[in-house]
Amino acid sequence: MFCRKTMVQGFESAKRYVVFDVETTGLRIWRNDRIIEIGAIVVIGNNMGEEFHTFIDTDKPVTKAAKKIHGITREMLAGQPMAKEALFAFQRFIGNSTLVAHNADFDIDFLGYEYSRIGQGLRNRHICTLKLIRKLYPGLPDYRLETLAKHILGIEIDKSRHHRALDDARLTARIWIEMRKN
Repeated sequence: MFCRKTMVQGFESAKRYVVFDVETTGLRIWRNDRIIEIGAIVVIGNNMGEEFHTFIDTDKPVTKAAKKIHGITREMLAGQPMAKEALFAFQRFIGNSTLVAHNADFDIDFLGYEYSRIGQGLRNRHICTLKLIRKLYPGLPDYRLETLAKHILGIEIDKSRHHRALDDARLTARIWIEMRKN
C-alpha cells in the first residue's frame, strides 16, 4: 500500500476530487464478493496529483470471470493488507473529498459494503463519469474507458488489456479533466 505525493501548485482554493477505481473478486455483493484492489488519484483543477494504491488480502477466491478482467491472482494478494487496514488508509487519503468513478454505483456499492463490514460508513459525495458522459457524448458505440480514451482524449488503449485499479483511475481522471473543460 502506498500513497505518492505530487505537489499541485496554484490550486489551494480549487475543489479536491479523488478519482478512484476498485477491482473485486467478482461482480456480486450479494455473493459476498470483495474488493481486492483500490487505486485513486487526486484531481485539483486540471491537475492530477497524489496517488493511492493498495491490494487487499481477503479470504474470498477470485472468480475466473473477474480474473479475466483484471488479471489479479490469489498469489498477488497473499500477504497484502487486510480490508480494515486498507480501508482506513483509503479513508485518510480521501478525507472529505468528492469521489469520482466511472460507473460509480458499482464502486460506491462495493466500498459501502466493505466499510460496513468493519463498522464504518462512507459519507463522501460522489460523481459518476459514466452517467455524465452519456449526456455529454451521446451516440458513442459504447462507454467503456478504452472507447472514451479514443473519442475524448484521442488516444488508443488496447481493449484486451487487464483493468487495474490505479491505471483505470488515472485514465478516468484524464477523461474527467477533459470533460469538465467542455
